[in-house]
Amino acid sequence: MNDTSKSSQLIAHLLLKNKAIQLRPDNMFQWSSGMLSPIYCDNRILLSDNEARSAVKKAFCTMLENYHFKSVAGVATAGIAHGALVADALGLPFCYVRSKAKAHGMQNMIEGRVETGSDVVVIEDLFSTGGSSIQAAKALEAAGANVVAIGAIFTYGFTKARQAFDVAGYKTFALSDFETLIGLPEVKDNFSKDNLAVLQEWYATNCK
Repeated sequence: MNDTSKSSQLIAHLLLKNKAIQLRPDNMFQWSSGMLSPIYCDNRILLSDNEARSAVKKAFCTMLENYHFKSVAGVATAGIAHGALVADALGLPFCYVRSKAKAHGMQNMIEGRVETGSDVVVIEDLFSTGGSSIQAAKALEAAGANVVAIGAIFTYGFTKARQAFDVAGYKTFALSDFETLIGLPEVKDNFSKDNLAVLQEWYATNCK
């Protein structure tokens, strides 16, 4: 097993340990889109645990060794804190991108400085459909930045998200993913064969 795989498993383990990810194959969650899913993810919870928070920061910094950039941007709201931690660890400028411009004051969509021509990495908490990440990246480009890559703590691995990123022309990476998660010993040992089959079928239907 290589270092990337070990890191992916560690992040998935910490997500489960902190209940940032919950699996419920026998009583599925209904997302706001109406989709039924055996998984629910809220990575904000990781901020309350020093071990998890530090592991995510370290994993991001390691992954980002493969990219050349001079600034970090977080996606509001869940990507702000993780992005700021990464920027601080790397000694780089930080900004964050709102989902829409403020309705008052300066009416900013981007908070913080964006230098024209600056190479920026975008930090997101979760890749679902990819819509919020792409919107943030386009806002940064409209402000004159060059988006080098978009990274997330976790991805479901949806086919439609991969396609959306490809069409938009953005490089992406995630610290861990659904396939790694359901391969963990604590998942295999704590769910019945029927429930594991539900997880595998959901993954195969939506992500392959």
